[in-house]
Amino acid sequence: MNSGILWRRSAVLVLLLCVKAHSADLRDVKVEKEEKRYRLTSETRFDVGVTELYKVLIDYDLFTEFSSVFVESRNIKPGKNGKPRYFTRMEGCILLFCKSFVRVGELTLKPDTEIVALADPEKSDFEYSRERWILKPDGNGALLAYEFELEPSFWVPPVIGPFVMKRVLKAGGADAVERIEAVAQGKKPKP
Repeated sequence: MNSGILWRRSAVLVLLLCVKAHSADLRDVKVEKEEKRYRLTSETRFDVGVTELYKVLIDYDLFTEFSSVFVESRNIKPGKNGKPRYFTRMEGCILLFCKSFVRVGELTLKPDTEIVALADPEKSDFEYSRERWILKPDGNGALLAYEFELEPSFWVPPVIGPFVMKRVLKAGGADAVERIEAVAQGKKPKP
């Protein structure tokens, strides 16, 4: 093999490695179920600053760009206590069982470091739904620890339902991280 071909192949390999190094890196995802409650935890490294990532994660008007699960999502009028509030409507299917899920709740914010979204069970399709994002600087990027705990107030088919719910939660998170990063970088996310 001549040195020109070897050099070009090496250059392409280095370029591909650099491209991969500059994209969201979902490092860990766990999904557990205890009785009726599901818990997802993940850790992701983003190639975007903490401030930019934080701004995207508190803007529920953008959530439909992250995942096709979100059919509607928006920030709504703050509550009487002045806390920001949100609305989401998601759609999903477990085998032949399809449902639209609504969550309405409020946000507790610690700028650039923590976001907690707690759904109101009286206005949501969940007995309990709490999301928590913890953001930390990581070199030129951000490290995001994410926790999502939910308990549906609707029937989930026994045996196969929990398996599918776990799979959907895990796959949905993996698909969303690249899109979240693109939006935080001011780019249009891939479809």
